[in-house]
Amino acid sequence: MLDDLALFVAIVDDGSLLAAVRRLNLPAATLTRRLQKLEARLGCQLLLRSARSLKPTPEGRLYYEQCRPLLVALQQTTATLDGDLNQIQGTLRVLAPVNLARSVLAPAWTSFLAAWPDIRLELILDNRNEDLWRHGADLAVRVGPQHDPKLRQRRLGGFSVDVVAAPSYLAAHGEPRHPRELDQHALLVSEPLATWYFMSPDGSERIELQPQGRCRVNELGLMVAMAEAGLGIMYCPHTLSGAALDSGRLRRILTDWRTPQRVLYAVWPQQQLPRKVRALLEHLSDFAAATPTLQGDGRQAATGQRPAAPGGHA
Repeated sequence: MLDDLALFVAIVDDGSLLAAVRRLNLPAATLTRRLQKLEARLGCQLLLRSARSLKPTPEGRLYYEQCRPLLVALQQTTATLDGDLNQIQGTLRVLAPVNLARSVLAPAWTSFLAAWPDIRLELILDNRNEDLWRHGADLAVRVGPQHDPKLRQRRLGGFSVDVVAAPSYLAAHGEPRHPRELDQHALLVSEPLATWYFMSPDGSERIELQPQGRCRVNELGLMVAMAEAGLGIMYCPHTLSGAALDSGRLRRILTDWRTPQRVLYAVWPQQQLPRKVRALLEHLSDFAAATPTLQGDGRQAATGQRPAAPGGHA
């Protein structure tokens, strides 16, 4: 019925059946048949038609005046929705872990905004798995297995976990050769990685530690700074330890022991992704594929499969 209403409004706007036929690109017989069908459904005549003129009946004029604004508003809403769904513009709200968003993913946000100047990006950073619906988020970046059946997901990449300490700490306290020796050292424990997992080189021994630690912090960046200051040994995602390892401010220890790989996912709630969300998803996927830190650690990959790790943030 909505299509027939739009046809009726077009006839009145154009002032004749012939003009409406030309604009709508419909056969005259089809237009006449649909107009008669609409009149039959409403139970009244809408147009007075003669060979030379066409004008609405009183009922037709009332129907036109009441329905035309509604039809225009619907067309405008549809056009706006089409723009939101099919244009890369407007607001994008994204949830992400603090340290990942501020470190290895930082260039991804800047390059995305540079590529799409009509996007307004709202980043909500938190080390907890915040609810996408409560925040009205379009997308979230998360670490670890994702089990929520209401969310769709894509694996972006993965990164290793390093056991690190400053050279000054190791010179003063020695270097452990086995994970069981860690309880003899000052340990720096972060809440996202409060359990430390290890697998022996041949895979025969698995160790799970829950150290109390000399210091316990829920912010990994601060913990890295403490490790660099020589305050203890840290179990740290390579996304945060990589720069300090490259510069020599930190040293990797227990290198023969395998640690879990953390898997990075993008998750989203909608079945049909608007184009702007799809653009960000593809951008993050391409960025991760081109970023060695987010493609694991070749040193550990060569030793075989990593032990599995539970979900969480890094």
